[in-house]
Amino acid sequence: MRQFSYERAADPAGAAARAAEVEGAKFIAGGTNLLDLMKLEIETPVHLIDVNGLGLDEITETDEGGLRIGALVRNTDLAADERIRRDYPVLTRALVAGASGQLRNKATTGGNLLQRTRCPYFYDTAQPCNKRAPGSGCAALSEGAFSRQLGVIGTSDACIATHPSDMAVGMRALDAVVETVTPNGMTRSIPLEEFHLLPGETPEQETALMPGEIITAVTLPAPVGGVQTYHKVRDRASYAFALVSVALIRQPDGTGRVALGGVAPRPWRSAEADAELPKGAEAVMARLLEGARPTEENAFKITLATRTLAAMLAEE
Repeated sequence: MRQFSYERAADPAGAAARAAEVEGAKFIAGGTNLLDLMKLEIETPVHLIDVNGLGLDEITETDEGGLRIGALVRNTDLAADERIRRDYPVLTRALVAGASGQLRNKATTGGNLLQRTRCPYFYDTAQPCNKRAPGSGCAALSEGAFSRQLGVIGTSDACIATHPSDMAVGMRALDAVVETVTPNGMTRSIPLEEFHLLPGETPEQETALMPGEIITAVTLPAPVGGVQTYHKVRDRASYAFALVSVALIRQPDGTGRVALGGVAPRPWRSAEADAELPKGAEAVMARLLEGARPTEENAFKITLATRTLAAMLAEE
């Protein structure tokens, strides 16, 4: 780990301004992803801004009947909150499926959204990776590469990495909105569907945040009801990232919402696919994964996603 300086932020606007002022600065809260990346010298911030004292650790009700989740609310606390369990159970189920109990005790809502891919080539500094070193190439797309865990849709010729968050998949099904403060002190609201960027030719640009901008909260709209489930398919029962995950919200009339994890650079959902839900899993996935570009190693994810959704529908 390289040397860095450290300070504690006093307020969100000040933290954002400081991060924009110091080139190479990073925010740190739980540190469950950032510290690992620093140890491997994948992330090399020269300055860390500790945001744990900003008071962004509460869940409050909104005037619209939803909930505002502070960016520093720990994953364990969010999953256990009575209002989340009652009105947004897909989010509780997604959170509990992620990581381990110890990590959930430290990981924050904002940090979860910002965690970086677990692509093995991103973590191997001896390999080319456009996300880690722009313009170096994508080792995952080279001949004989290991791509079983990687993306099948929303990818590009520059990157096929997936976003690792379970929480974000649940939030995408709920139409969450990310609230931020910019370095000039202005606030922004970014729909989660627009927050994570597709790689295109610039996979190093992962979110819609501007330099220094800090997440302050995530807002959930009023509860949508229905039967809410989350199913994660992985290689082992715990502490493993999804091969495929499915967040499902289904109403009594058969309509609903479907969001996928483990298949794309961001939680994957479309209104057109949602409209196909009364027709069954195959109809949904035909539309949701239309245009997929799987490798030979991960083409099974398309079938796996379809069968997972079919099994979830059959269980209701």
